[in-house]
Amino acid sequence: MSDRENHSKVVAEFIALANKFKDDGLDPQLISAGLMAASGLYVTFSTAGNHGVLRESGIDKAVEMYAGNLKFIQEQKRKELEAKAAGNDPAVE
Repeated sequence: MSDRENHSKVVAEFIALANKFKDDGLDPQLISAGLMAASGLYVTFSTAGNHGVLRESGIDKAVEMYAGNLKFIQEQKRKELEAKAAGNDPAVE
């Protein structure tokens, strides 16, 4: 499996878990905050190990990566909405 396919699989699994929590009655904002906290813990682990911490530069790098990811996601969603509004829904093709 390619990195892209693995990335998509991991994202889908996290979304499925988040939707399970939502279906169990948890507030989506709470779920989002939990995912962000878990992400912060995991980026610390993946960068510094179980017993390390991020320096300020590491925190800044993680924030930049998160912001870039969020901007990319929003741009893709904007394009999807525009395509649907124009009658060119890629999901229909």
